[in-house]
This record gives sequence, structure tokens and C-alpha cells, in this order.
Amino acid sequence: MKLSKGFYSLLIALLTVCVVSAQEFNFSVQVNAQNVAQPDQTIFKTLETSLQEFLNNTKWTDQKFKDEEKINASLVFVVTTFDNDRFRGNFQISASRPIFNSSYSSSIFNFKDNDIAFEYVEFAPFFYNENQYENNLISLISFYAYTILGIDADTFELRGGQEFHEEAQNIVNLAQGSQGTVGWKASDGLISRFRLNDDMLSETYKEYREIMYAYHLKGLDVFAKDPKSGKIILKKYIQQFEALNDRRPNSLLQRSFFDAKADEIMSIYSSGPSVDIRDLKASLQKLAPNQSSKWRNIKV
Repeated sequence: MKLSKGFYSLLIALLTVCVVSAQEFNFSVQVNAQNVAQPDQTIFKTLETSLQEFLNNTKWTDQKFKDEEKINASLVFVVTTFDNDRFRGNFQISASRPIFNSSYSSSIFNFKDNDIAFEYVEFAPFFYNENQYENNLISLISFYAYTILGIDADTFELRGGQEFHEEAQNIVNLAQGSQGTVGWKASDGLISRFRLNDDMLSETYKEYREIMYAYHLKGLDVFAKDPKSGKIILKKYIQQFEALNDRRPNSLLQRSFFDAKADEIMSIYSSGPSVDIRDLKASLQKLAPNQSSKWRNIKV
């Protein structure tokens, strides 16, 4: 029996939907070039669309994600300079995780990368090759995709994101030989992609990943059913940062945690059933002094 071209077109379309629906991310991307003196803004829109499609349509893992399991994330690229296909600026990246037995989504990552520089030719294809450095833009995007996958998996299983953090480490290692890029080497400062990944995999900062698991699976997922018990449990896990802080004060991972969680912690302890949090407020002031205005809004 001879099948029509229409049948093949329909089959391809259905297969495409199945593949896309198996991807891991619901990523929204915004390229903000309002401060760049460029009469034709088309390239920025093209870049925005290409990045969003790359993040959402690439199969980053061998796992199957249902639509409700996809990771909601956002990337805002603020362009500060643009010249002959060369871009400079900063990334603001965030991601969230749904909480069981509720409609609430909890922020798990909120990070600003100020060392963004790459070349991009309009309509150039995007392709991730795990064995080779292609260009800095592909490495940047892929690094943050795997970092978010790792952090998300860590909230469901203790160290559950190990393979994704190791893949991010592989990207760091391959990118270190690139010329004219910043953020991939140990010498690139205390806030960098290298430092973020290296600390994530280091036993020195083991409390971060332990807390990410317990805070979400044993704390927030309980809080949705029993707010008072949840508050007590969450308090215990937040204060576990004190051991890390005593050993490595104001570490990058500790700051990353509270940058993502400050609003949530303030909201949790500012309403609902009352628990004694005087010691928690003292801990928060010590652990995240840059968020002190939010801690002051918590009423004991």
C-alpha cells in the first residue's frame, strides 16, 4: 500500500511533538539590548529565539520528563556592548521546582554571571557536543543547563544531580583552553562558573547539597500539608548552614542559596502558625547579611 506525502508529514509532526515533549526544560529567554546603540535590533531577537529553542528542544539527558515535571527556568541576557557579532553583557539565570501537594513553585537557583562574552553570527546553528568545545556561547548555555539539572535533581534525591554537575565540570574543562573568555578558570575570581561548579562538587561545601535535598523534600514538601511542622523542619535545615559558614564564611554556594530563598523564607515565617524563630533570625542575619532587610520583615 502506497502512503501519501500527507501521511508522512503527519507522522513526522507527531514524532517531533513526542520528542519535544520529552525535553527537560520550560525555559524563557529574554535578550535585553535596550542600552545598545544598534539601529537594527533584529539580531537580538533572532538570538533570543535561537537560545530559547536550543534550551527547550535539546535532549540534555536520557531521562523522560512529563510536562508537569519539566523545569521552569529563565535566562535574561543584558547586552552591554555589541560590535561585529561580538556580544558582551551579563546573564541572570533562575529556576524553580514544584512542591508536592501544592500549586507552589520554589526558587532553587538565582545567579548572575557578569562575565559573558561571545561571538554569534545571526542564524548560526546551535549544537551541543559533549566531547568538544564549539564556542563560548554554546558552552555558557550548556553549562547552566546542566547546572540547573544538577541542582533540581539534588532537591529530589541526596546528591541526585551528581552526573549533571560532572557534565557541567566537563564543559568547564573543555572551555578552559578557549581564548579571550573569562569565568572558566580557577584564577577567574571567587564568583565564576569554575568556582560555582568546583564548589558544588567539593566535599568542603557538602552541606549545600545536603540542605538542598532536606530543605525541599523533607521541609517544603511537608510544609504544604502541615505548616507548623514544616516551619520547624525548615528552620533546622537552614541552620545547618552554620557549620559551613564557620568553615567557609560567606561562600558562593551559601550566597546562592539565600539569593534564591530569601523571599520564600521571609514569606514562610511571616504568616501562618507561630513558632519560636528568634534563634533563626539571628542565624539568618549571620548567614546572609545582604538580605537583612528581608529578615527584619519577619515578625517573631
